[in-house]
Amino acid sequence: MLWYCAYTWHPSTRVQDVRGRILQQDEIGSNIPGKIKGWYDLVGGGAGFLLIETDDPEEINAFCQPYMDLMDWDVRAVRTLDYRTSLDRFRKEF
Repeated sequence: MLWYCAYTWHPSTRVQDVRGRILQQDEIGSNIPGKIKGWYDLVGGGAGFLLIETDDPEEINAFCQPYMDLMDWDVRAVRTLDYRTSLDRFRKEF
């Protein structure tokens, strides 16, 4: 399962805080780098999102929790839609 994990830094969060925490969590092995399928910053800084692949939602919680004093998270499960298949289903249901 793919998870969309959007983050927004708290107003008092500094770039050094985030970089330091990322390095700290990496050193103890809790950043699950093999499961991060994409990491994107939004232009302007202070926000972005990760795409993480895991079937265990507890793994998402364990990943996000060490950062909660620095940023807010909006986490959602993602499902893939095939465009043509979706159009066919919409036509039948409409």
